[in-house]
Amino acid sequence: MLFDWLVVGQQLAVNPAAAVRGPRYSVKKGKTPVLSAEEARLLLDSIDTGTPMGLRDHALISLMVYTFARVGAVIKMRVEDVYIQGRRTWVRLHEKGGKRHEMPCHHNLEASLERYLDVTGLRGQPKAVLFPTAPGKRGELTERALQQHEVYRMIRRRVLAAGIGTAAGCHTFRATGITEYLRNGGKLEVAQQMANHESARTTGLYDRRNDLVNLDEVERIII
Repeated sequence: MLFDWLVVGQQLAVNPAAAVRGPRYSVKKGKTPVLSAEEARLLLDSIDTGTPMGLRDHALISLMVYTFARVGAVIKMRVEDVYIQGRRTWVRLHEKGGKRHEMPCHHNLEASLERYLDVTGLRGQPKAVLFPTAPGKRGELTERALQQHEVYRMIRRRVLAAGIGTAAGCHTFRATGITEYLRNGGKLEVAQQMANHESARTTGLYDRRNDLVNLDEVERIII
């Protein structure tokens, strides 16, 4: 690439490294830890939704699971980004590069968001951040949006409290949602659109269906 740049700048006549080829290794599986459907359900059910902070955390994690959303897009959302269209609740995600990505809500996500907005009173504040901080022991919501590192700490706390050993992080729920969608008969090209990926190959990195196949094969080693 350096020599190509020098050729374009007319510092060299030809690229002396043009014949050089890099290694052909390519990543076929992502490194993001993934939860099983049972673990994801256990995590959501373990959250105490009797407090505003619990409702917030349940809605935030549900949003990442059911829409494959990146945490960076979630923390940018405003209350007005949850809206009704065709009698269904939709969400508007603010993705990288200023792109907007709109998704209809799964019925579980719809129920979580509706309760969160109603109980906290956020529904009447369309310009307010959707997922604000809740410092202190009382867990009252502020007007400041959560930051990514704060979401990560919340996830780690919730995962440990649920007794789940997987080292889950912010990206875990994106991979979990994609894997479960494909495992239940979803199409890769549709998952690509839902995840707002430019390439289906990128979406494929989140597909961990083969993990269960590999585990079944390992258990055949009977000693």
